[in-house]
Amino acid sequence: MSKLCLVTGANGHLGNTLVRALLNKGYKVRAGVRDITQTTPFVGLDCELVYAELLDGPAMLEALTGVDVLFQAAAVFKHWAKHPQTEIVEPNVRGTRVVLQAAARAGVKRVVYVSSVAAIGHDGSAMDETHWNDEADNAYYKSKILSEQMAWRTAAELGLWMVSVLPSAMVGPNATQLTDTMRFLESVRLRQLPLDPRFYFNFVDVRDVAQGLMLAAEKGRAGQRYILANEHSSSLVDLVDAANSLWPGYRQPPRAPRWLLACLAWLQERAAQLTGKPAQLLVSQVRMFHEVRQEYSLVKAKAELGFNPRPPEEVLRSALVYLGRRSAQPYQELSQDRTLSSSLP
Repeated sequence: MSKLCLVTGANGHLGNTLVRALLNKGYKVRAGVRDITQTTPFVGLDCELVYAELLDGPAMLEALTGVDVLFQAAAVFKHWAKHPQTEIVEPNVRGTRVVLQAAARAGVKRVVYVSSVAAIGHDGSAMDETHWNDEADNAYYKSKILSEQMAWRTAAELGLWMVSVLPSAMVGPNATQLTDTMRFLESVRLRQLPLDPRFYFNFVDVRDVAQGLMLAAEKGRAGQRYILANEHSSSLVDLVDAANSLWPGYRQPPRAPRWLLACLAWLQERAAQLTGKPAQLLVSQVRMFHEVRQEYSLVKAKAELGFNPRPPEEVLRSALVYLGRRSAQPYQELSQDRTLSSSLP
């Protein structure tokens, strides 16, 4: 194909998976990263590596010159920071406006903006794209809500063709560094969770999300949002069952009451402020996730895009197998094996 695509955050979990999917489909790909000296995630990939820092307007304009389709996947992805407003919220919101302004100036024809189901929220019901979250205490959730709202305002102001996609918790191959989500699965695989927090996460294979992004660019309707998730969420019981289907012998840890989780989260946040070491559990997470299922309606994404994600059980087994292989081999070895991700169960 003659279309040139820019993927921002191309060394990230989703970004790198998307680069591979686009190349496999014949697109020309420009991979945008903050550090062009870190080439390991792109070994064996026929793409152009460019500097793309969201808060650097001139650099973004240069990276976008001649680009037909922008996949805006770059963002700060962490739940805790010592200064959450300046370290998480502001960079994501300001970066969104800078990159879309550059896209408009460069004459980009289509923008696929990667948001998150965090911008929709969850309450146990099957939420759809019409919902908007109003979370204010969790910095990451707040940043995704405000960033997507900024994206829509900027796109309307500049006349950009744009759709937004809203993935849930992504797991699977091509993880240069483990995200918080992948680290959670790794802790299950390594039997490191002492308690069951009774959290329910909606897991989706990162390869299905990458496919959904391409479908959104090809078939999406301008001005629309599309959820890229699974319909049902998974508990720790489901994760342990998936691990046992691969390597028998895992035991379910005891369930933790809400009050205990809240106390542990409060203590971790206080300690994190003193030491600077990220808290692994937040009070806001206990409030949002404890015994609340993350369910979503995929009616729109299936009907308009043809989105068809793997079922949660397959997603979890595949991700656990990948983590097992990843721990046994250097990442470079995994990244050079371009057939590995498609051979996972």
